[in-house]
Amino acid sequence: MAEYLLFATERYALPILQPLADALQASGHGVSAWLVDGAAGARLPAPVRSVGLREAVALKPRAVFSAANWVPTFLSGPKVQMFHGFNVEKRDDARGHFRVRGLFDLYCTQGPATTAPFRALAAQHPHFAVVETGWPKLDPLFRDDGGASAALRAPANGRPTVLFASTFTERLSAAPHLFDAIAAEIARGDRYWLLTLHPKCAPELFDRYRSLVGPNAAFVETEQLMAAQRAADVLVADTTSVVSEFVVQHKPVVTFRNRAPKPHMLDFDAPSQLPTMLAQAFAPSASLRDALADYANAIHPYRDGRSSERVLAATEALLEGRFGRLAGKPLSGRLRALQIRADLGYWRPG
Repeated sequence: MAEYLLFATERYALPILQPLADALQASGHGVSAWLVDGAAGARLPAPVRSVGLREAVALKPRAVFSAANWVPTFLSGPKVQMFHGFNVEKRDDARGHFRVRGLFDLYCTQGPATTAPFRALAAQHPHFAVVETGWPKLDPLFRDDGGASAALRAPANGRPTVLFASTFTERLSAAPHLFDAIAAEIARGDRYWLLTLHPKCAPELFDRYRSLVGPNAAFVETEQLMAAQRAADVLVADTTSVVSEFVVQHKPVVTFRNRAPKPHMLDFDAPSQLPTMLAQAFAPSASLRDALADYANAIHPYRDGRSSERVLAATEALLEGRFGRLAGKPLSGRLRALQIRADLGYWRPG
C-alpha cells in the first residue's frame, strides 16, 4: 500500500478529487487531502484523511494530485495536474487553460481538444509529460451514483427537469440577468428546476435563488452538482464550464451570452427569449444533436466512468520512467515555487 495526496484550493475541486480517491482506495492505497484557501474547512468523506501542511510533508506521498492552478513543489512525489474545469475560453490561451506554470510533472488531459495543445507545449517545454485520460470528475455521470441523481429528480414527479448553473465571473454571469425569467418559469410549474451557483457568487445572489425553492424548484449545493447534471434533461447556463460537462452526456444546453458560442449551444442575448430557447432545447433538431455529439467527442470521448483509473495508470507510468527523463523545471517555475513557500511560510527541505 502506498500513500497519495490530493490537493485543492476551492470547494468546487472536491467532486474532481472524490472519484480519484475512490479509485485509490479500491486499489488498497491510503489517501489524504490537503485543502487550503477556498477549500479550507471542507472535507472529503472518510476514509480520506484531512491533513495540514506539516502532515502533508511528513506523509511523503507517492504522488500528489492537484485540482488547482498550483501545487507546493516541496512535497514528495510527482505533481499531477487534474484541472479544475474545461477550457471554456474565458481568457486567452496564454493566461487560461493552456498556461504552463512550471510546477507540474504530468498533465492528465480530458480529451483530444486539450491533448493536442498540451503535447505541443510539452515539445517546447519538456519538463512535463502529457497523457489523455479523461476527467475523473465525470466518472459519476457514467457509473452507479447510489441513487443520488434519482433522489434529486424525484420531486419532479415526471416533469421535465432543467438545471440552472452560473459562473461567478461578473461580466459573464447569467445569474443577475435571468433571475426574473427563471422565477417566471418556476412559477408556471410545467418543468422542475434544479438551481446552483458557483461558490464564489455574491451572497445576495445565493439569497435570491434560494428564495425560489419550493414544489417546482430545489437549490443544489456544489457537492451535488454531478448528480444534478445527471438528473437534468436540459441545462441553462452562461460561460461556466458546467456547459461542457453537461454536453458530454449529449444533452442540450441553453447559454446566455456565452463568450464563445458554438454550434452545440442554443445561445441567446435577451432574458425574454428564455421560454423560446427552452422549447428548442426540449425538441432538439437533428443538427443540434449532431453538434452535441461532435463537441462531446472532442472534449471528453470517455463514457466508461474510468477516467480515474486511467489517471492512476498514467501516474504509475511516470513513476516507472516510461516517459523518459523530464527536463528540469524552468526559472519561472522555480520562482513560483519560492513564492508558494513564502505564501505558506514553509522553508524546510521538502
